[in-house]
Amino acid sequence: MNRSAPSRPEDSALPYYEALPYYEQVSPGTGGVAPRSWYAASDAASLSLDGRWRFRLSATADAHDDSFALPGYDASGWPELTVPGHWVLQGEGAYGAPAYTNTGYPFPVDPPRVPTENPTGDHLRVFGLPDDWPASGASVLRFEGVESCARVWLNGEELGEFKGSRLPHEFAVEGLLRPAGNVLAVRVHQWSSGSYLEDQDQWWLPGVFRAVTLRHRPDGPAYDFFVHTAYDHRTGLGTLRVEAGAGGRVTVPELGVDVPAGEAVTVPVEPWTAETPRLYAGELATPGGETVPFRAGFRTVAVEDGVLKVNGRRILFRGVNRHEFHPERGRAVDEATMRHDVLLMKRHNINAVRTSHYPPHPAFLDLCDELGLWVIDECDLETHGFTHDGWRGNPVDDERWTPALLDRAARMVERDKNHASVVMWSLGNECGTGAGLSAMARWIRDRDPSRPLHYEGDPSCADTDVYSRMYADHAEVERIGRHEDDDGPATRRQLPFILCEYGHAMGNGPGGLSEYQRLFETYERLQGGFVWEWIDHGIRDARYGYAYGGDFGEELHDGNFVCDGLLFPDRTPSPGLAEYKKVVEPVLIEGDGPAGTVRVTNRHDFADLGHLSFSWSFEADGEPVESGRLAVPPLAPGRSADVKLPAPPDAPRGAETGWTVRAVLAEDTAWADRGHLVAWGQLPVSGRQSVVSASGAAPVRGADVITLGPAVFDARTGDLRAVGPVPVAGLRLDIWRAPTDNDNGADWQAGRRFGPQWRAAGLHRMRHRRDQVALESDALTVRTRVAPAAGQFGLGAEYRWTADDAGRLTLTVSVTPEGDWRVPLPRLGVRLGLPSGATHARWFGGGPGEAYPDTRAASLLGRWEASVDNLQTPYVRPQENGARADVRRVEIGGLRVDGEPEFWFTARRWTTERLDAAGHRTDLVAGDTLWVNLDHALHGIGSQSCGPGPLPRHVLDVAPATFAFTFSAVE
Repeated sequence: MNRSAPSRPEDSALPYYEALPYYEQVSPGTGGVAPRSWYAASDAASLSLDGRWRFRLSATADAHDDSFALPGYDASGWPELTVPGHWVLQGEGAYGAPAYTNTGYPFPVDPPRVPTENPTGDHLRVFGLPDDWPASGASVLRFEGVESCARVWLNGEELGEFKGSRLPHEFAVEGLLRPAGNVLAVRVHQWSSGSYLEDQDQWWLPGVFRAVTLRHRPDGPAYDFFVHTAYDHRTGLGTLRVEAGAGGRVTVPELGVDVPAGEAVTVPVEPWTAETPRLYAGELATPGGETVPFRAGFRTVAVEDGVLKVNGRRILFRGVNRHEFHPERGRAVDEATMRHDVLLMKRHNINAVRTSHYPPHPAFLDLCDELGLWVIDECDLETHGFTHDGWRGNPVDDERWTPALLDRAARMVERDKNHASVVMWSLGNECGTGAGLSAMARWIRDRDPSRPLHYEGDPSCADTDVYSRMYADHAEVERIGRHEDDDGPATRRQLPFILCEYGHAMGNGPGGLSEYQRLFETYERLQGGFVWEWIDHGIRDARYGYAYGGDFGEELHDGNFVCDGLLFPDRTPSPGLAEYKKVVEPVLIEGDGPAGTVRVTNRHDFADLGHLSFSWSFEADGEPVESGRLAVPPLAPGRSADVKLPAPPDAPRGAETGWTVRAVLAEDTAWADRGHLVAWGQLPVSGRQSVVSASGAAPVRGADVITLGPAVFDARTGDLRAVGPVPVAGLRLDIWRAPTDNDNGADWQAGRRFGPQWRAAGLHRMRHRRDQVALESDALTVRTRVAPAAGQFGLGAEYRWTADDAGRLTLTVSVTPEGDWRVPLPRLGVRLGLPSGATHARWFGGGPGEAYPDTRAASLLGRWEASVDNLQTPYVRPQENGARADVRRVEIGGLRVDGEPEFWFTARRWTTERLDAAGHRTDLVAGDTLWVNLDHALHGIGSQSCGPGPLPRHVLDVAPATFAFTFSAVE
């Protein structure tokens, strides 16, 4: 069916608007054909125009006339660049540079006008038609994505112009094509009126960044088609109707379907879900002889009784927000990278994606259909910069812009309507409110009533089917779960709730995910959320490793706020992704270790546990003693079973013992191999025995040193110099950490950010005063006061050293607060320096990766080993990182350290102060000392870079504390 674009209101533009150049007019464009569905292939002829294009960059939109578009124009002297691509990421800086802003427009806000300084790229491609290109029929020229405004000519004939950067646009080119020497000319302006609708917290990257294709359209084709499916969970029947042009025919061989287009058929099917992504291959044959393949996934999406359901069941989003990004190619993301992303999501128990804040490349949605992800497909619309002036002039509340908004809505829906994975349409992001959004909602509901609507920015939910929020704290989310959100209309309290953004994954973090997940699983109304976001947007750079806002000389930028993902820019998973995988794992494993009983709960929405294999391992002091298979029934979703473990095997006397139960894939799947770990749980049996302090040895004073057991101290200062053959430097109480992005918090959270509070209190410049060095018959005691300049508060710290004749040395630290403390501590422990030759650490405790008080769900108790370099977490902006939790003992640099109680361990080749001062990874240079932190306690992480801080129980309040470490030299 050749469906026209949505109807538009009468043009109410003032003459002033009409007189503007095309790139400043509020219309969505001219000359294009109506939007339609995307499909990867048909048997109609197609020619990719991707590759090397001639390119010329101008500083302004009017620097050159359009004569370059005429056949015969000599562009041989122009350089070449790659399409798809962004010109600012090519040419080694010859074509300008990227710029990053979060909300502020990088130009004066005067809609729809843009600056005279408007980088404009002229693109030229000369091509011939294949010998077998059909002689009859029509052809269309298709652009999948151009930022931000393009004007197009073919063989000197102007086709039109368009805006809507992340959306497709097509032009009819019949009668213009030649067998050879076709000249395609595209003029791209970085700034246009469309830029006001695309303020989406990302790099501004102009260019033709998605594919350009010439497609033949046979006589009598299905210009467009709409695969309508539904599933009745009560009967197991699926209904299929393919809306297409007259005379088409639909076949689905596996289902025995062979019907005219437009006719509905109901047959028994297996439903499509994100957990069981069952697709049926079909074909649409047109009267003109074209065959178009499609894939049908049968599912019904509905809001019933205040709950979002698919196929009659409540679903829980374990989601992420995903910007399209590659560290070298920007938004020109290839299909191999897209597949890599989806595989990583599936392997980390993620089941949903919100396409923030625009429709992704359509191939990504194909992958979501195939491998199984729920998708909220979001329109290419954000006007966030208008918030800085109280939303005055906001285009979504100005009827002159409504045609552009409707055009964007239509291009999204028409392109993506045949994807089973798309279960919700989103009107856009952070646009305030206005009549334009309501017009979009009406049009989408009329065109596709089968999917609910999402939009976060309107607290009245007048145009949406779900209540959506960003970064609400745990307490508020719980009130919403209880239907106690009485700050809005009563109708809103009857809607399902999602956190479309939460868990801001900027730098070290996010913290508090476990507590959110418990709320989602407790209250039916709370249907999960989407962590912000998938990947850090660091651009690969020789100077900085990865560059962020301000590194390209932008006069206005938002720094490293663009690096807030669960993946590092090179797509290495961060500790935050490992944490999220554990928090949202679809199988809960808990139980009573001493009783030998494990309870297994299936937290899938649809799948039973038949695809998983379970095993047990019994460990003593972190070492496996015995292991075996565990028989767990194929529990239905939501069901639990208590399973008896075998009798515990013999273990060394006094060892700390426990069970680890794992759930892995029983067979290969499309997204992971057999044996892939899905979920795990640990059940303690016998606890750890307390570390007995070393005692009995007497200190001996010499001329310059004091010896105590294996240790040597400075006789004047009481400073530890060595333990046996291992030199030790600078051991002292340490409370400072290089603030994380979440410590520093967001600018709008003034007064609640811990990092600035710590600095204001002077915790980054504590001074250590030695008050006493006392020898006792069996101990060396050093008393100090640790306090910041200009402050009348501090910490009294006593170091009591004891030793035995077996080569063990114990340090007992007692800390007493003094004065009026008004801030919590970043950390509490001791720091010491070891020789730089130390290369590896071995420990018994939590691992393998870093963990903090509110990011420790993924910390697995066991024996671990890592190089010092691999103990570091390479955040794009350096900050506190690398702590290992629940450490019983660690061996590093020739020392063994046992803690009482368990402690946190960190080691790095630079001081905390150097880490704090670094702006990029390349600023960190190894020194001649390995600095080790042994921490009694750490402050939590939270997600206050754009969300709540740590929960109160994870805040390290100042209080008296005593803890001990026992040192011994090891080979």
